[in-house]
Amino acid sequence: MFDVIIAGGGPTGLMLAGELRLHDVRVLVLEKETEPTRYVRALGLHVRSIEVMDQRGLLERFLAHGRRYELGGFFAGIAKPSPDRLDTTHPYVLGIPQTTTDRLLAERATELGAEIRRGCELVGLSQDEDGVTAELADGTRLRSRYLVGCDGGRSTVRKLLGVGFPGEPAKVETLLGEMEVTEDPATVAAIVAEVRRTQLRFGVTPFGEGVYRVVVPAEGVAEDRTVPPTLEEFRQRLRAVAGTDFGVHSPRWLSRFGDATRLAERYRVGRVLLAGDAAHIHPPAGGQGLNLGIQDAFNLGWKLAAEIGGWAPEGLLDSYHTERRPVAADVLDNTRAQMELMSTEPGPRAVRRLMSELMDFEEVNRYLIEKITAIGVRYDFGEGHDLLGRRMRDVGLKRGRLYELMHGGRGLLLDQTGRLSVAGWADRIDHVVDVSEELDVPAVLLRPDGHVAWAGEDQQDLLDHLPRWFGAPVG
Repeated sequence: MFDVIIAGGGPTGLMLAGELRLHDVRVLVLEKETEPTRYVRALGLHVRSIEVMDQRGLLERFLAHGRRYELGGFFAGIAKPSPDRLDTTHPYVLGIPQTTTDRLLAERATELGAEIRRGCELVGLSQDEDGVTAELADGTRLRSRYLVGCDGGRSTVRKLLGVGFPGEPAKVETLLGEMEVTEDPATVAAIVAEVRRTQLRFGVTPFGEGVYRVVVPAEGVAEDRTVPPTLEEFRQRLRAVAGTDFGVHSPRWLSRFGDATRLAERYRVGRVLLAGDAAHIHPPAGGQGLNLGIQDAFNLGWKLAAEIGGWAPEGLLDSYHTERRPVAADVLDNTRAQMELMSTEPGPRAVRRLMSELMDFEEVNRYLIEKITAIGVRYDFGEGHDLLGRRMRDVGLKRGRLYELMHGGRGLLLDQTGRLSVAGWADRIDHVVDVSEELDVPAVLLRPDGHVAWAGEDQQDLLDHLPRWFGAPVG
């Protein structure tokens, strides 16, 4: 009997496993693939995901395997400089292959005690008032209190639940792969620069050791997108779009992706929940997909752990749906807009030129950067302080940094007055008395995901807010 079974061992499922293990939840991750994928779908972490890793003490591991790049050029590929004084201590994107992200998150989950079983495909599930029964392809049946589907855009869990997945099917398709080229690197770079003046869904980028990452529009949308393209298909499309196939050969892997855009109608059905691509799919414009899934897991982990631990207030687990689904809907909309702006048609190209002019206004540029990097996300906690519902950026304290205090995944009261108390919630909340020159409010109460649940200095007002997120006091 497990507390939580996670279907899917990608970044969302692995992040969730680690978050749950911080609270001693018994976790089993089921991954149908026998070996880690070689496909590098995503190439980096955005600001909010970098902050998430910092909050959990993982960032140094990621920095050791990644490369920092300046923020900019994420919205429809329109290159603008990064805005000044972005509200973060991590104003960069971290270039790191998804395969490395998966490995680091798997290592973390395993270190914390999560069990990961490969070659285990979930094919059926049923639930009752006490838990969920998962059926595997080999006939094995497993029992858990909750189950979370992190099993991708073609989610078996979502289909078994009968949850609707409305949206638009793919209208265009793009080929993606890693391979070697015989063409001279300078010639490749010159041709790519010329083609990308009009065709933004194209790229031949050096990946090291003579290998290039090739992205090229497909001729149409394949009937079965689970079937990878052939090297000859890549050659034909490269010649059609760039006038040369660059002498591509020796592919490491080849794949295809579309621009289908869909959002699950519900993120929870009883004891079964959905996260990551199982709950939302969208075009890769802006590089938001992997980050959105990791942030889903960061929101869900502590809430599910609270439910299992018996201290969750009523409605806490349902707040996962009410908070994260609107965020996904916004990502779907901004990727729809970006795909329109990347069209080669005259109308969209005219709108793109206008958008580029508007982005010369710093506030417009800042707004779009905050949207793409997810630091602009604000959950609706009702009326209150301007910080309410926002994530708190890392701030310097007299005795260190804020994020250094959040590695355990607990709530945190940062008290600059020294007069407040969370005595009845000490098993769930750390009370830190310290001061910060960067914080102009007497005290803030942070949820385990770093979002501000309360700000002020009145003890009774704090006591009125604590039960909403942290349940009833003890003792």
